[in-house]
Amino acid sequence: MALRPLHDRLLVKRLEEKEQVLGGIIIPDTAKEKPQQAKVLAVGPGKVTDDGTLQAIDVKVGDTVVFGKYAGTEVKVDGDELLIIREDDVLGVLGS
Repeated sequence: MALRPLHDRLLVKRLEEKEQVLGGIIIPDTAKEKPQQAKVLAVGPGKVTDDGTLQAIDVKVGDTVVFGKYAGTEVKVDGDELLIIREDDVLGVLGS
């Protein structure tokens, strides 16, 4: 099943955070914060402005983005936990 985001939304998959051990203490998965970096899997066509024109999205499929801590809606597609976020929630693109 393929999921295509609408309007100015992006379908992203969070990047796995590397496990860090501080002073020999291993932090359990339930206490870790979720990473705020993700890889873009799909992009909507863009936002329709008030005058009816289509404003294209600056982010493209394959980009690695940084987004706000509480941004988006979690969805499960084919067993994968994905996130749908608005382009406004993207703070920046890494490595472009």
